Amino acid sequence: MTALTDLSTVGTSIERAHGLPNAHYIDPAVFEEEKHALLLSQWVGLAVAADLPEPGDAKPLEFLGMPLLLLRDKDGDVRVFENICRHRGMILVNAPRKIEGAIRCPYHSWCYSTKGALVSTPHVGGPGHNTHEAIRRDELGLSEIRSHIWRDVVWINVSGDAPAFEEAHADLLRRWADFEQPLHHGGADSTFSLAVATNWKLAVENYCESYHLPWVHPGLNSYSRLEDHYHIERPGEYSGQGTMVYRQLSDKTGATFPDFPEVGSKWNEQAEYVSVYPNVLLGVHRDHAFAVLLAPQGPERTLEHVHLYYAAADTDGGLRARNTQLWRAVFEEDICVVEGMQRGRHAPGFDGGRFSPVMDSPTHCFHDWVAGRIEAHRERARAAE
Repeated sequence: MTALTDLSTVGTSIERAHGLPNAHYIDPAVFEEEKHALLLSQWVGLAVAADLPEPGDAKPLEFLGMPLLLLRDKDGDVRVFENICRHRGMILVNAPRKIEGAIRCPYHSWCYSTKGALVSTPHVGGPGHNTHEAIRRDELGLSEIRSHIWRDVVWINVSGDAPAFEEAHADLLRRWADFEQPLHHGGADSTFSLAVATNWKLAVENYCESYHLPWVHPGLNSYSRLEDHYHIERPGEYSGQGTMVYRQLSDKTGATFPDFPEVGSKWNEQAEYVSVYPNVLLGVHRDHAFAVLLAPQGPERTLEHVHLYYAAADTDGGLRARNTQLWRAVFEEDICVVEGMQRGRHAPGFDGGRFSPVMDSPTHCFHDWVAGRIEAHRERARAAE
């Protein structure tokens, strides 16, 4: 297999490295390569468990063109299946709904339990004959996608061969052990989605670093200044930024959101924001948290799904809505720069750019991961030839 792009200048030292070539942001063939090298083979964020509050709740989703079904089974466990009947590949669920009893295919009425087992095959052996020796129900259950829930994010590994989630992200789990406690989704007023004309990687890169704060987020930078921030880097896993100055939101009486219990005094004015490779952006504070799931729609389009969480289920609705609007404003401020960089990737003379050795190391950390995963993918493909 011939390499589609030259990545030899990406994974070198930050002082000499170039960023990823333009093709990694605009070329459909490279997008297809990255889909396998970076997304289908890793733990990626698909949705949040809060989308399914009760047993039987089902939500159809599409990820990288794959029809998937997010489902909370009768015992309350969240599962992810391919959203197709094993008979003729018919889509099973077309809209979010409650599954009462079984999942019934609208084509020939094959039925599946909420755990994915094939339980009914009417007339499969002819009129009035609901079984046939060639149709082995125990072998024709729904195809389940490997999944794991952490910080309410439903992570999936489509290839099925990534290390266990706890192993793959052991360092981050240790880093945020103080926050390993129940999260309460804020509800309908605590989620929003943004359609952005950019490659998903530019959203990751922008979120990683604080270098842009004075110019893109002047309001945020007015109290959490550039000099108050620090880099977070775990090569091969995640990178991001932290701040030593976090100001809690309060109402007219001075009331704030309740803190997460026993998170420790270090978090009184500290907050952290990390990009968990490949497509999940997480933030933690003493009194709330958020998750941003990046859904690639092609080389130049991304959907950003934002969810906010709190330490208690009964937080003040007005304060919650204000917090959502504040974060929405911050993420909307980023749109012009990620879309501007995306348009810039059509300049044929751009060589991937350079990195500030002092300010851009979280972004370089991500580029190095991307280049390494792609090179490994290409090497496996060559070995299979």
